[in-house]
Amino acid sequence: MTAPAACETSADVLTAYRRHLGRGRARLASLTGGAMETASFGARVVDADGREYVDCGGYGVFLLGHCHPRVVEAVTDQVRRHPLATRLLLEPVAAGAATALAGVTPPGLDRVHFVNSGAEATETAVKLARAHGRHRLVSAAGGYHGKTTGALALTAKPLYQDPFRPLLPAEHVPYGDADALAARLADGPPACVVVEPVQGEGGVVLPPPGYLRRVRELCAEHGAFFVLDEIQTGLGRLGTWWGADAEDVRPDILLVGKNLSGGVIPVAAAVATAEAYAPFDADPFLHTSTFAGAPVAMAAARAAVRAIDEEGLVERARLLGADVLDRVREALAPLGDAVADIRGRGLLIGIEMRDERLAGELVLHLLEAGLLVNHSLNAHKVVRLTPPAVLTRCDLDRISMAFATAAGSIAKGPTCPK
Repeated sequence: MTAPAACETSADVLTAYRRHLGRGRARLASLTGGAMETASFGARVVDADGREYVDCGGYGVFLLGHCHPRVVEAVTDQVRRHPLATRLLLEPVAAGAATALAGVTPPGLDRVHFVNSGAEATETAVKLARAHGRHRLVSAAGGYHGKTTGALALTAKPLYQDPFRPLLPAEHVPYGDADALAARLADGPPACVVVEPVQGEGGVVLPPPGYLRRVRELCAEHGAFFVLDEIQTGLGRLGTWWGADAEDVRPDILLVGKNLSGGVIPVAAAVATAEAYAPFDADPFLHTSTFAGAPVAMAAARAAVRAIDEEGLVERARLLGADVLDRVREALAPLGDAVADIRGRGLLIGIEMRDERLAGELVLHLLEAGLLVNHSLNAHKVVRLTPPAVLTRCDLDRISMAFATAAGSIAKGPTCPK
């Protein structure tokens, strides 16, 4: 049998999407004009026609931008030498990546379990909690922790849950409401509590000051297992190494992902205290995955952590985030009541529109203006920005221009409140 020809044009790719990847994905691509990304560097993505976009999307993966040279070099070198491991012998790159990651996590979080995705990190935490007898799951409404079946139970969104019920039983409390959590934990056996320091897919929801510290106290008081999901917020995204740092909180397990990849190779991790990790210490085959901890992914993770640290990207994220937030507020000010709120911390920024249609229009107009952004999976009225910490002055100016252009287009449209 002869292999089919490569997909070279946008029409070819759309046909392949419809035939092999799903008609829904093809429809979505058609809505965005059928542009086809083919290259990337820094904060830019390039389409097949050579047009450059400033990438403020990527669902939080590209804190280091695209093709960061240190990460690419580390991965390329590893691919040439030893990309995958036998899992029988000692593997030094995994040891180096674990040491680098544990070196920047809150004190006491020293045990690292590498996985391939954020959802797998959540699954790891759930299994560790169950190994400690914490079968009861509690998370926050609006939270997002992945779509595998265990993680999906914690992701409190009927749209994603209903087709796959019954799921693991889970209880959900209002995010940011420590009193509601206290009442729930007091009513039942010890639980596994999973929350985010800032809800990303929930629409960039910032909790009240002191919330995380109170969650930690309540978990200790009620014998609960505390899991802090920093898959999107960790490694500098919020302008601090971790969302936990703002309140000097140490969870039992910290979930890490997205930025750990360096924007090059998918990788995530659950980082635990020695006590929480004890079941895996006792039996290394209790929870395993063939490709987890692969040398090529470990090379990316180690290089990413070192680059974030040595290039000062955490502080740069804090400063750039304040700048981008100001620019977005200024550019969208003419829309008045069409914009309900603009908020953020570091380089995690949410623009809440008055309704979902306006949010969709904003995404499309920004795309037309050369700016990539994301909607929020659990809050469809919120357009989310997760820019890289390597934005240049030119990138910042293009962000301002794109938002100003988009605001002008929306203001002329029939759906904009007058």
